[in-house]
Amino acid sequence: MTGIALSRRPVASLRRNPAAAWRHLDVTLVAAIGAVSALGLVMVFSASRGATPPYDYSFAVKQLLFLVIGALVMAAIVLVDYRRVRDVAPGIYGVTVFLLAAVLVVGSRRKGTQGWFPLGPFQLQPSELAKLGLILAVAWLASQFGGDVDLRRFVALLLVAAVPMGLVLLQPDLGTMLVSAAIVGAMLLMSGVKARYLALLGLAGVVSIGVVLKSGALDGYQKDRLTVFAQQDSPTGLDQSRTAAYNLEQSKIAIGSGGLVGKGLFQGTQTRLGNVPEQRTDFIFTAVGEQLGLVGAGGLLALLSLIVWRVHRSAQLARDEFGSLVCIGVMAMFVFQIFENVGMTMGIMPITGIPLPFMSYGGSAAVTSFAAMGLVLNVHMRRFT
Repeated sequence: MTGIALSRRPVASLRRNPAAAWRHLDVTLVAAIGAVSALGLVMVFSASRGATPPYDYSFAVKQLLFLVIGALVMAAIVLVDYRRVRDVAPGIYGVTVFLLAAVLVVGSRRKGTQGWFPLGPFQLQPSELAKLGLILAVAWLASQFGGDVDLRRFVALLLVAAVPMGLVLLQPDLGTMLVSAAIVGAMLLMSGVKARYLALLGLAGVVSIGVVLKSGALDGYQKDRLTVFAQQDSPTGLDQSRTAAYNLEQSKIAIGSGGLVGKGLFQGTQTRLGNVPEQRTDFIFTAVGEQLGLVGAGGLLALLSLIVWRVHRSAQLARDEFGSLVCIGVMAMFVFQIFENVGMTMGIMPITGIPLPFMSYGGSAAVTSFAAMGLVLNVHMRRFT
């Protein structure tokens, strides 16, 4: 494997006392996760409470429940040595593929995407959880190769990635598809794949995007979002594309009106009056920009950057290739989601419906983010054992 220095420090005392691994818990990462999650909860409430009393607390209460469940999942994952997770990675991958296939048959459809299992008042989105299954599967297989990835092994890695990504595309869920592509690309790059193979893969990816856009695989509103991104100054076309243009316009107004220090918590007119569509989910960053201004938005990005840096550090310190690749996959997932989500609110990236980690409202996304951090914390705290 290239690009990652693995730590191999013999510490016999830790091996005799597994509980000592807890002394190496990345407290900085945990604190950053907690800070972003707390800010996200406040922003979800501000974006969903309504303009006048009585305020709607339902979404904030649900988000708090999602955060608690996510934190418990993260803690549970940290308790189990990640090498035991490695042993069951193929099984997790199999469950992931099964859920993605099942949702195409019995799942519910929302906004043109058949990607949810209804669970009473909640909805389970398997494509979010599939990101972790993809990371574990690619890390497991690549670690078997020991950095020696010839063409046959490269094809094997692609096939492992292609199955869940293809099922996600059938929903169709363009956002998750793009995140998955970023994950796989980063993991392949760090697993020893030759540069010429990656170049061919990139070319194939560009061609595939063109084919998908021309084939009609995407729902109409998804195409309209891409059209609006390409023609922001003169949006034309169907009513749906005008709606997409309206979303982007209101998003820019919210962020721009926040100025340097913002209008104050619960004082933003765009947020308070509900002018920004999907603000508590995809456009949660606009609530931060309007209410807390450039200072608050910059602070949030600093916290998210801290999380990414700590994940990268865990990848460098990981004791084995599997652990390092898991961290690389998680880092790629977070970097792409942050860049795409923040970018789309300002019009520098197309609107794809990708959530902002620990900020956007949603149970599946929250649990996935916490579970991913659980894997990273697990790798970090057991780097000596």
